[in-house]
Amino acid sequence: MTTLPPIVVLLGGPSAEHDVSIVSGTAIAEALAGAGATVVQHLIDLDGRWWRLPDGHRREDRAASAYDDPAALDAEGPWSAGAAIDRLASADPSPVVFIALHGPFGEDGTVQAMLEAAGLAYTGSGVTASALGMDKAVFKRLVRGIGLPVADWREVRLPRWLADRAAVLAELEAFAGGTGDARLMVKPSSLGSSVGITLAHDSSEYPAALDEAFRHDSVALAEAYLAGARDLEVSVIGNDHAHLELYGPGEILAGHEFYDYAAKYTPGLSETASRAEIPTVMRATMLKIARDAYRAIGGEGFARVDFLVRDDDVFLSEINTIPGFTPISLFPTLPAEGGRTFANVCTRVVELALERHATRVSRRLRPADLPR
Repeated sequence: MTTLPPIVVLLGGPSAEHDVSIVSGTAIAEALAGAGATVVQHLIDLDGRWWRLPDGHRREDRAASAYDDPAALDAEGPWSAGAAIDRLASADPSPVVFIALHGPFGEDGTVQAMLEAAGLAYTGSGVTASALGMDKAVFKRLVRGIGLPVADWREVRLPRWLADRAAVLAELEAFAGGTGDARLMVKPSSLGSSVGITLAHDSSEYPAALDEAFRHDSVALAEAYLAGARDLEVSVIGNDHAHLELYGPGEILAGHEFYDYAAKYTPGLSETASRAEIPTVMRATMLKIARDAYRAIGGEGFARVDFLVRDDDVFLSEINTIPGFTPISLFPTLPAEGGRTFANVCTRVVELALERHATRVSRRLRPADLPR
């Protein structure tokens, strides 16, 4: 392992996935510190203000709600995002930023653009890939366009829902009727951790499901329900698309009717298997699809690719460019088949960030560089 520069872990964030990010970020910070790195944790609160947690901070058995008041944790701050990033950019030596933020602002290209503009090295995908991966509607259109298998869906935009609910509901009922199953998975287009997702069992439940999705986003997806489908996941690590590490698939055995927020994060409610029992040919197919999806968005660093498998049919569900690093998350667990520990996955992600940053084209121009 190369000697790592100081690492700043960003956690929390102004999204509905704030609490999950705290669990991921503190676990990452502890693993990197245990590997000998100098680590500073920056907590971003729900108002978007940045706080510096005390050196050596550990979550231990604190509930995520303990982070609602950073000052009570002896955090320094707050600063605006711009002021905080200016402080990081002026530090010597320059740190690498480990983005452990989930959801909008942290995973959609927003904070990536801010760090890019400041010239800071950061983990994971860049602005474009982050935005494509976060927006489920755009991602599904993109991967279907290159021939990857996805479950059919319809998109609903908030202005149309507000203007003509009856027409929207009639279209969704007709769509579901065409699939032979009245059930629809309704979700916000740009969110994760199963926040805002509803399994609508019939047309009477569509309105409430859409209203719930629109609490979080202005675009909602209504996806065909795949009865009896299995939830499988693949981990992808790497910058060079010709030499990616792919692990899995692992499998989620949801403790609820579907893999909702509670099923994901309530200890003991769901189970995971780091090696799904599937035919060898199907495994090879899923790894190829995961690689193709990662390449399609221009992924860098790492990602988790999610699948639904029903009988012999494989459907690409979504890609997560900043997957969870919680104790029950599969992304950091699956690379164990290649000999990687949790801490080793974290350090490799940092190394990949440094490799990518070293090859970035300089954005600092002089008058002589302009095409005059």
